[in-house]
Amino acid sequence: MKARLLPIVLALVAAGPLAAQQSLPPAPFAYRQLDDAAQEAQAQDLMETLRCLTCQSQSIADSDAPMAGDMRHQVRIRIAAGETPEEIRSWLVERYGDYVSYRPEVGATTWPLFAVPVLILIAALAIFRRRFARRG
Repeated sequence: MKARLLPIVLALVAAGPLAAQQSLPPAPFAYRQLDDAAQEAQAQDLMETLRCLTCQSQSIADSDAPMAGDMRHQVRIRIAAGETPEEIRSWLVERYGDYVSYRPEVGATTWPLFAVPVLILIAALAIFRRRFARRG
């Protein structure tokens, strides 16, 4: 009897913290805009270029995921505190990695993103040149 109850008890114990995480209220600025229209426009422009780490196919401006709400909150409070969008982007990239930005910068880990397409294009041009040079 005890062996049958053990998995049920363990499942209930593990489910408690998971349920608590989902019941947290959203961050204050997750769904509330800044009072200053110019600052809100800066925040919106930046949020459109940041990827939701939960959804991975939406910007944080479009996502309803709790993680995206927390990121929107961070962007808005940092804009309100006077940080520039590029400072905020740098902080988010430092915290979450290059993947968070839809516009990655060339760096030690991202250079292949920029170099490989150029190398493929050069190889394709060389192949086409050889093929057409033989015919002529």
